[in-house]
Amino acid sequence: MNEALALDGIEKIYNRGRPGEVAVLRGASLTLRPGEVVALVAPSGAGKSTLLHIAGLLDTPDAGQVRLGGRGMTGLPDRARTAARRAEVGFVYQFHHLLPEFTALENIVIPQLANGAGRAAAEARAQDLLARVGLAARAGHRPAALSGGEQQRVAFCRALANGPRLLLADEPTGNLDPATSDRVFGALMDLVRDTGLAALIATHNPELAARMDRILRLDAGRLA
Repeated sequence: MNEALALDGIEKIYNRGRPGEVAVLRGASLTLRPGEVVALVAPSGAGKSTLLHIAGLLDTPDAGQVRLGGRGMTGLPDRARTAARRAEVGFVYQFHHLLPEFTALENIVIPQLANGAGRAAAEARAQDLLARVGLAARAGHRPAALSGGEQQRVAFCRALANGPRLLLADEPTGNLDPATSDRVFGALMDLVRDTGLAALIATHNPELAARMDRILRLDAGRLA
């Protein structure tokens, strides 16, 4: 089966062998196909962020395997993991983390330049992404001049700037009011559907989770 992301038997234990040992992940496994949008639901502190960090190569598991596009990532040297993360994975968090001194357009251009793109091509892609989320007219505004929903839409565009295979989002609308959350999530879903990448989106919102292709629940360190 064509897979964008596979996690096989992922384990993560903090303070292993010491007082206060915590087994956050106990053999968690999942497979995401290209074009699939999956909700990740769990109580606070259950390990959602840890799972996303491992899937996105920001952290390493104590056991198990991570594959992106069928390629094994576990055990790669740090430089190779960094290169794979930059090329294959886009991240969106609850807070936008935009660079305040740069415009919306520049925030989307910068990661492309860091990945080797030419400026003209990077600006053209940034303009296209902003247009897709209804922000073409706001390209020259800095984050402080944008609303919370607009800032988060720019963050979505930045996450997709380098054409990743996988999008990982951790409560991407959790800092927005319900009406804005609904609009912003709709923009995210449109972007994901248009680009055909796989997305794993952690959310506490059952209504948003129900709009995705399927729901994975993290319980006692395992996914179901």
